[in-house]
Amino acid sequence: MDARFDYAANPVGAKAAKYFVSVSRAVAGSSLPATTLELVQLRVSQINGCAVCVDQHTKDAAHAGESSVRVNLVAVWREATVFTDAERAALELAEQGTRVADAAGGVTDEAWANAAKHHDEDQLAALVSAIAVMNAWNRMNVITRQPAGGYQPGQWG
Repeated sequence: MDARFDYAANPVGAKAAKYFVSVSRAVAGSSLPATTLELVQLRVSQINGCAVCVDQHTKDAAHAGESSVRVNLVAVWREATVFTDAERAALELAEQGTRVADAAGGVTDEAWANAAKHHDEDQLAALVSAIAVMNAWNRMNVITRQPAGGYQPGQWG
């Protein structure tokens, strides 16, 4: 598959991507555990069908030492026993925050309370920001049909 458009080569696209990168760096520099961040980014990308982001986040997670079992079970995290309660709360928030159009109420009070039970305010801010920016990255990549498979861990810094 070939990309429809190289937004990184376009001045407007590159500028927009630069701001997305800034958000991603702010989140990466937060106290949110890196493992939780990778799991959330992977799950959001799976839901949105963003092949290039699934490629990136599965490889980055493995490169950071995440087990193949946990990476492979992210899509079915509810039935898997390998995730902590805090990771489950983050994954639930990520799913509900990604599927806002599927439910009239958006993120439930229960999902928010559970996330807040396991994460402090800085981590919640990082989670919300990560979910939002991952959804934006996914949409840019899906719309422009960015191909998957060629990502190398650490390629984007």
